[in-house]
Amino acid sequence: MVILGIDFGLKHVGLAIADDGLAWPLAVVANSPKLVDKILTVCQKNKVEKIVVGMPDGKLVGEVKEFARQLRETAKLPIEFQDETLTSRRAVGKMIAIGEKRKARREKQDAFAAAIILEEYLEKGEKGV
Repeated sequence: MVILGIDFGLKHVGLAIADDGLAWPLAVVANSPKLVDKILTVCQKNKVEKIVVGMPDGKLVGEVKEFARQLRETAKLPIEFQDETLTSRRAVGKMIAIGEKRKARREKQDAFAAAIILEEYLEKGEKGV
């Protein structure tokens, strides 16, 4: 099953793909009025069957839920939520570990965070939690 992971942010949105239990960063796109259309294109191109959206705690919860509602109505795909606590920090740590330069880390951080959201979702599913 191909799953799209999303790390939603007010300025940038990270996207990642998981297939056969492996998740990898895909892209970072600007959060704009065309965001849902961009994500639909990604879903069609990659034959996505499910979407997992990172759920923050705090002030962004409402925006994430509204974004997910719009996406669900448009994409007609199942959407699930995954806690995204500390994913950005873990993403930076992974990028440092593989030798990414600071500029590249800033550009790719949201996509790496989306991949971590997917990894945690997949781990939770495999453990039956």
